[in-house]
Amino acid sequence: MRAVGQRHVDRGARGGVWELRCVPVGSETLPARTCRACGRVCRVRSSWTRRLVHTPVGSDAVHLLVRVRRYECTDCARRWTDDVSGAADGGGALTERAVWWAVAGVVLDCRSVRSVALALDCSWGCVNGAVLAKGVERLREDASRLDGVTAIGVDEHVWRHTAHGDRYVTVVIDLTPKRNGGAARLLDMVEGRSCKAFKQWLEKQPQAFRDHVEVVAMDAFTGYKKAARETIPGAVEVLDPFHVVHLAADKMDTLRCRLQIEKTGRRGTKDDPLYRARRALRTTRAYLTGRQTERLAGLFADRANKPLEAFWNAYQQVISCYRCEDGTDGRRMMDTLISELNATPKPAGQPKELRTLARTLKRRRDDILAYFDHPGSSNGPTEAINGRLEHLRGIALGFRNINNYITRSLLHVGGFRTYIHAKL
Repeated sequence: MRAVGQRHVDRGARGGVWELRCVPVGSETLPARTCRACGRVCRVRSSWTRRLVHTPVGSDAVHLLVRVRRYECTDCARRWTDDVSGAADGGGALTERAVWWAVAGVVLDCRSVRSVALALDCSWGCVNGAVLAKGVERLREDASRLDGVTAIGVDEHVWRHTAHGDRYVTVVIDLTPKRNGGAARLLDMVEGRSCKAFKQWLEKQPQAFRDHVEVVAMDAFTGYKKAARETIPGAVEVLDPFHVVHLAADKMDTLRCRLQIEKTGRRGTKDDPLYRARRALRTTRAYLTGRQTERLAGLFADRANKPLEAFWNAYQQVISCYRCEDGTDGRRMMDTLISELNATPKPAGQPKELRTLARTLKRRRDDILAYFDHPGSSNGPTEAINGRLEHLRGIALGFRNINNYITRSLLHVGGFRTYIHAKL
C-alpha cells in the first residue's frame, strides 16, 4: 500500500480517526494493469473504495481508504481486480496487523471485545469474528498442539448460569509442562459432564495421542474414571489431592450439621459453638490461631461432640499425608490410614459419615495412592484454569454460543500467549 492523502475526523470524547487514502502497489514482476494471459496493458473498467481498519495511533483509530480498481483486457476478455490480500487476508475488514493487535488486546490485556472495537472504531462483530477466526486457525484446527502430552487433567466447569440447556462442560488440561516447572494449558472442552462426553472426546483424538498419555488426574466422579479406563487403559488414573481433602471436609460438615440439629433442633446461629467453629474445623492444624485452638478445645470438651472430634482427627491425618515431604512416607501413611478407617470391627463412636468416607477411600485406594508415585499430577492447575475461565466470562458478560466460548477459552488459557508475543 502507498498512502496518497490523509485527513483527521474528530469523534469528540471517543478521540478521532485518521483516514489514509491509499492505492495498492503493483506486482513486483508485472504492473497491475498488465494482463497476465496475453501481456497487454488493459483498461480500468471501474473502481471503488474499500475501508480497512488498521492499528490505532495513540487514542486515534487509523482507517485505510484503499482505491481498488477492476481491470478488463479487451483482447482476451480477462477481468481481475487489485490484489489487497497482503494488507487484509481473506477479504476481512481488518488488516493483518490490526487483527493481531485486537487478539493481543483481548487475550494479553484481558479487554472486552467491545472496548477493542471502540479503540479501532469498528463494529463489535468485526472484531469478534477476526479474533475467533485466529483462535480456530491457530488452536482448534492445529493437531500439533496435542504433541508431547503425557499427563492430562479432567474436570467439570460451569460455562453459563441459565435455567435451560446444559450448563456444564468437561475441561481437558495438559499437565505435562508442570513436571518441568512450566504452566498448564487448556487442551479442549466438550459439552456435558458425563462418561460419554469424555469418552467421545478421547475416541476422536489420534491413537498416537492416546498411546502417549501416561497419567489422567481427575476428581472423585466415577464417570471420568470409567471413560479413561475404557479408552486409554495404559494410563494411570490419579485421584486429585484437592478433591480428596475437599470430600473429607464436606463429610465433616455434614456430621457437624447433623449434630447441630440433634442438639438444638435447628440450623446453627452465631452463638452456637458448632456453627462458630465451622471455619476452624476446616483449617489445617499447623495454621490454627490461638483463638481457633481454644474454640476447638471447648467444642471437643462436650461429650456429645466426640464423633466430630474423631472425624476431625482423621481429616487432619489426610492433610498430613499430602503435606509429607517424602512421597514414600506419604504413601505409606495414607495406606495405613485407609486400612485403619476400614478396620473391622468398627471403633466405638465412629460416626456414619466417617464410615462413608472410609468406604470411598477404600474403593479408590489405588487412584489415591497413585498420586504419590506420580508427582506433579495434581489437578490444582485445572482448578486454576477454571478460575481464569470464570474471569473470562466476567469480561464478556457471559456467552450464549458454546463454540465461541471454547474458542475464546483456548485463546486465553490454551498456551497462545507466546505465539502472540512472537507475532507482535
